[in-house]
Amino acid sequence: MRVVFMGTPAFAVPTLQHLVDSTCTVVGVVCQPDRPSGRGKKIQFGPVKTLAVAQNLPVVQPEKMKDPTFLETLRTWDPDVIVVAAYGRILPQVILDLPPKGCLNVHGSLLPKYRGAAPIQWAVINGESETGVTIMVMDAGMDTGAILEQAVVPISPEDTAGEVASRMAELGGGLLVSTLQQWMAGTIDAHAQNESEATLAPILKKEDGLLDWHQSAICLANRIRGLSPWPGGYTFVNGERWGIWEVRVEETEETGFPDIQPGSPQKPGTIVDISKQMIRVQTGKGILHLLEIQPANKKRMSVGNYLAGHRLEVGTLLSPPQVSQDASSG
Repeated sequence: MRVVFMGTPAFAVPTLQHLVDSTCTVVGVVCQPDRPSGRGKKIQFGPVKTLAVAQNLPVVQPEKMKDPTFLETLRTWDPDVIVVAAYGRILPQVILDLPPKGCLNVHGSLLPKYRGAAPIQWAVINGESETGVTIMVMDAGMDTGAILEQAVVPISPEDTAGEVASRMAELGGGLLVSTLQQWMAGTIDAHAQNESEATLAPILKKEDGLLDWHQSAICLANRIRGLSPWPGGYTFVNGERWGIWEVRVEETEETGFPDIQPGSPQKPGTIVDISKQMIRVQTGKGILHLLEIQPANKKRMSVGNYLAGHRLEVGTLLSPPQVSQDASSG
């Protein structure tokens, strides 16, 4: 079985590795072009290209999907099937029609839920208790193809999107290979998605990390987990940007999730208490404990380590710089 693999980031690596380790013949790998990375903005290989080079597999990195030279390379590789995992672009019909057995995609959700570029992140942000991997036959739409196989992945209340993605990536690689063998043998059928149950998972931007303290503590905790490792949740403390990486929702037996700090109503985003190991912040509903932070231009650190060398006042309002300035001048 001749397979072309298309993928770029770390999520796609286990799928390529499973294909290499299987009885399939990977005849070529397609990745997005190398991009500048890190503080030095040096050109670096992506995770899939790194593996492909180590396995001595031919790699192409087209800027455009309909580039004639690229399309001719695909035809020369003569694949029976194309496997796609987190490639990052919608394939044009000319590529979908090229292999006799079509194009199969490893998607990080239980379709039709969470179609789009960030399905794992949005599942965590929305507080889902489970998500999963779908193997589908690709069509011209965005994650609208017929489903071949699915597997469920639980999400714990402490999981970050990165942790869930790591588990899903390994599961997806194995599921793809077993499903592909059945697909080629004609022993598995595809079934259409239920359009009435479809939801979207749009691409995340850096500004999506700005925390809105008017949300509940639970929503904020989910969002922080879902934004890790990228783009990361953040707020501003006295005009300085802080990354927020680890938090815990405060709950009491008497009041559940309190709307305000007992006896001292505060605006959402107000620091209501500081101890040696945590900062307690009022939210729109409930108190959120900050446990791990990243002050501007510094590494991630525990709140305890930060407080050992910095002074912070109860009553400080966490907010964008202009709001902090307005509050301090009023």
